[in-house]
Amino acid sequence: MHHWLMDKPPRELVAASSKPLVLAVLAQGDSYGYAIIQEVKKRSAGQLEWTDGMLYPVLHRLEQEGLIRSFWKKAETGRDRKYYRIERAGRKATEKRKREWRAVNGALEGLWEGGVACST
Repeated sequence: MHHWLMDKPPRELVAASSKPLVLAVLAQGDSYGYAIIQEVKKRSAGQLEWTDGMLYPVLHRLEQEGLIRSFWKKAETGRDRKYYRIERAGRKATEKRKREWRAVNGALEGLWEGGVACST
């Protein structure tokens, strides 16, 4: 199915998935805001189009929780850019979130694929 035929995920689902998605991106390597936004868009086939206003509060919360840390690094342009790195606690949180999301996904897939029996 082409992605332009699908509905965008509801706001609640986007909000619930934002922390696990950011942690998953950072688990692959250090990154900065715009690159994180682009990676999430690419991985979701364009279904999740985040804005700075949505991403930066998530990054701030993850940093407050000790799951990631920020640091400044010179970009190719010569300007300093704020990067984010996942911490050990963030890796543990990523594994936990992965198990939770897989459990939910597995239950839904089982119900959708197997159909739901109704008794009358």
